[in-house]
Order: sequence, then C-alpha cells, then structure tokens
Amino acid sequence: MDSATLEAMRSTLRGPVIGPQDAEYDQARKIYNAMIDRRPAAIARCADAADVMAAVALIRDNGLELAVRGGGHSGPGLCLVDDGVTVDLSTMRWVRVDPSARTAQVGGGAQLGDLDHAAHAFGLATPTGIVSLTGVGGLTLGGGHGYLTRKYGLTVDNLLAADVVLADGSFVTASEADHPDLFWALRGGGGNFGIVTSFTYRLHPVDTVGVAITVWPVDRTPEVLAWYRDFLPQAPEDVYGFFTLFTIPPAPPFPEEIHGQKMCGVIGCYTGDLSRFEETFAAVREPGPPAFHFTTPMPYPVLQSAFDELIPPGYQWYWRGDFFNGIPDAAVDVHLKYGENIPTPLSLMHLYPVDAAAHRVGPDDTAWSYRDAVWSGVFAGVDPDPANAETIRRWCVDYWEELHPYSMGGSYVNFMGSGEGQERVRATYRDHYDRLAQVKRTYDPDNLFHANQNIKPAPQP
Repeated sequence: MDSATLEAMRSTLRGPVIGPQDAEYDQARKIYNAMIDRRPAAIARCADAADVMAAVALIRDNGLELAVRGGGHSGPGLCLVDDGVTVDLSTMRWVRVDPSARTAQVGGGAQLGDLDHAAHAFGLATPTGIVSLTGVGGLTLGGGHGYLTRKYGLTVDNLLAADVVLADGSFVTASEADHPDLFWALRGGGGNFGIVTSFTYRLHPVDTVGVAITVWPVDRTPEVLAWYRDFLPQAPEDVYGFFTLFTIPPAPPFPEEIHGQKMCGVIGCYTGDLSRFEETFAAVREPGPPAFHFTTPMPYPVLQSAFDELIPPGYQWYWRGDFFNGIPDAAVDVHLKYGENIPTPLSLMHLYPVDAAAHRVGPDDTAWSYRDAVWSGVFAGVDPDPANAETIRRWCVDYWEELHPYSMGGSYVNFMGSGEGQERVRATYRDHYDRLAQVKRTYDPDNLFHANQNIKPAPQP
C-alpha cells in the first residue's frame, strides 16, 4: 500500500487505520494464536458499517489483499494477511437484547462472552462455542456448536438475519425473506461472501445449568470411550457432554493429587430440571470409579468462560478436526495411543456432540453439510513456548492422520488448520460446495474475500 492510499483510508474512516510505522502496530496485529506472525500493510479498525463499506471499496479499487478480523480467534490466522489490509471489527463490540421477542442483535466484533453476558440478564442464551473469548463472527459463519447444541441446535440454526457488506461495497440484510441464497450460504459457508457487521439470533430460556466434570486415568480410555459412544447419543437432549483427552491443570476444581496427570474425561452440561441433575449424571460412574467427579449448578456465562484463563490469547496453537458418526474400537485404540502421548500440558482432544436438535434441521436447509454427524472432533496442540511449535503441530497432524480413516471425510470449517488444501474445503461442504460456489459467483465474483477456507466462484455460464 502506498502512502497516498493509506492516507485516503485514514481520512475516509472514522476508526483508526494503523500502519507499520505506528506505535500500536505490533499490538494491533496480535491475534489469539501466537504461532501466526503476519504483517499487514494496514489494519483498518472500523467504527461501524459505514467504515466497513468504505474500507472494502478502497481495498477493492486499489487491488489490495483483504482479510477480516472479528474476535481474532482463527487457528490458521485467516484474519491477517501479509502486505494487505485487515478489516478489523473489534471495536464493533455491542449487543442489543430484545427480551420480549427473545432475540439479540450483536455487532460483528463481539465475543461470545459479550452475548452470553447480555442475554443472561434476561435468563436467555443461544448456542455458541465453549470459550467466551471467541468472536461471534467466525464461529457463527462456520456453523457454531457448544453446550446448548443438543437442546437448541447449531449457532446457525438460531441465526435470524445478518447485515452484510458485499464485495462491491454495498450493504444488505440477509434473512429467509431477503437474499435467501446469501443467508443460506452464510449459515456454515464461512467468511466467503461478505463482511457481516451484525448478527441477529434467536434466544432460548437458559439461566443456571448443571455442570459435571468427570475424569479417569488416561489408560481407562477404552472402557470410558466405549461407554460414552453408546450413552451420549441416547441421552435426553438436556444432557450434553463432550469427551476429552487432556492433562489436569493445576487449578480448581481439580485436587492437587491429580494435577499434571494425563486423563480422559467427560465435561457435561445439563439444561433440564436441576432437581434431576445429579440423578441424570450418575450414569458417568458406569465405566468404573472415576479419579475425580465434580458437579455443581453454575450460571451459564460462568461455564462459558471456564476455559478462558487456562488458554489465554498469545499461546502457540495448531489444530485440525474431523466429523464422526461412530467411534469403532480401532478408533478407540488411536485415541488411547495419542492420549498417552499428549506432548504438552495444554494440548488436548475434544469430541463435541452435534446430534439431537442439530439433526432435526434438514440436510440442505443450511450450508452446514454434516447433519448426519454425531461428533465434531478437534485435535489441538497448545503451548506457550514457541520452541515447542513443531512438537505440538506434529502430534496434532499425526493424531489426525491416524484417526482420519474412521471419520466422515470432512471437518467443521472452524477446526481446519493451515495448509490443508482445497480438497479439504470441498470435503467439508460435500454436495453443498457447488451451490456455495454459485452463491459466491453472485456476491463475490472476483473472490475478493479469499483469506478464508476459500470457496472459489463458479465459472460464468
């Protein structure tokens, strides 16, 4: 970017435009994953939708590369691009709840914790992820799943409308009634179609939930995972539990005697009648006596932020994912192997349920193409020390490669790592890919929005 273009952007936008010579530049280009080190030519910290429209027009007209930052939580760092412009929505961090309509309109730079906090004041919530520092934008556009998914579906199943700045700089509101093809694509198609400056969600009655944390020594993985794969899909929809392989952190509620031990476990959330919570989660003792079992009622936003301090921004991350509709014995053996060899204290594996309410949405109703999946798995190497970056990446890739033959072939798009290639994008969208490419041709024919898990525009007929 030449100095004249930089100054034109600064004079046009209300929000600050930060360049490499500015004192705040290095802080502004930091994102959640410290493994990513990219140097944009400018970071346009947009104040509102008008700023986004102006920024897109300037970037397009000057032939610059464009990336979009919401919460900055992208594992492969898709919110930054070398020598281009990051359209930074982080100051557009607001939530407006309508308790009567049970809806929330949320700014494109908001984080999950902002939505959880605002909705909780009215005893309401909507399904999102499990780390409150995650941006609503990237999570929603990829599909979104978490503790409320078995009860209320995916995040995109609760999306009612989206305000979008398109590649030509224009502004539209997409919903079932307006721009329905765009609205379909936004619900799982990632950031391929425009910059969403606000989302409108349906909310549900959620206040205090039951939380259960149960762990066993990692060598008990075969019997625990065999029990879990049968129990969870048959459980009532108020019951949610993800299976995990991890190292016990030196923090509450875990007792000191198990700190630092490799464990398998189930992290549960119960949205039903709390008088039945203990009785319902007593089933977790069926695989045998756990090393630790903890239950408590908890305000939903507290559960949502429970992992925040363990994995704060600024650590090294590498992750990959896959969808699964079953967990055969051979896959259990793979989980045991890599669980016993977790390379660093924060590296982990999670299997998140995406069944129940998520299965009641038609397979073609949204761009999310794995309505037949039962679990969304993520393999994450995590460590604060850059010297361990290759170690955690290798563990993650090896684990994924050995387990991939037992998967459904594709991944939750937000769990795709860097460098996985175009075939993995196609595998993620399966039969929906061609339709998404047609929507892309309509709304972004020149592929301006390509700093993502990219869907290329379909050729002109």
